[in-house]
Amino acid sequence: MRTNVSLAVSGQRSLKARSVPDKQKPKLVPKVVPSEPKVSDTRSSEAKVNDVKGYFIEQDGLLFAGRHLIVEFWDAKNLDDLEIIDAMMREASEAAGATLLDVKLHHFGPNCGLSGVALLAESHISIHTWPERGYAAIDVFMCGACNPHDAVPAMKRALQTGKVQISEHKRGIIT
Repeated sequence: MRTNVSLAVSGQRSLKARSVPDKQKPKLVPKVVPSEPKVSDTRSSEAKVNDVKGYFIEQDGLLFAGRHLIVEFWDAKNLDDLEIIDAMMREASEAAGATLLDVKLHHFGPNCGLSGVALLAESHISIHTWPERGYAAIDVFMCGACNPHDAVPAMKRALQTGKVQISEHKRGIIT
């Protein structure tokens, strides 16, 4: 018997559900902002890299595209429940400050796992579950001002997990 579980999703709707015209949808292309009017630029390539704005992150002397968390949940529950996983992906996206575009989940059958993705303007959250092992593999990749670590508590609550392993990778390091 399925119970109705609420994970405090804020009611955030995808851009598709909000009928946002294509020309208003966010773009993930970094903007290059020239520092002076169009004049022959004789600066080094390193100096030009510093003009990259938009979704790149500058931290601890590095300029990079985003943070990619590899999250492993062991002794987890609800790994075959589409409703709970859908709500979890939505809540995690919002908690991280991301713009949710869509959630797609595929269930492999009764007592089987599922795979899915939350497509974000800032990248994605993906999940693959093995209920028979109590294991979920989750990727959280976000660029810009989003914080992928803020997505993890919503996942822990939804999956009622025992052990959690997290590794972080910086993607697209320029300097």
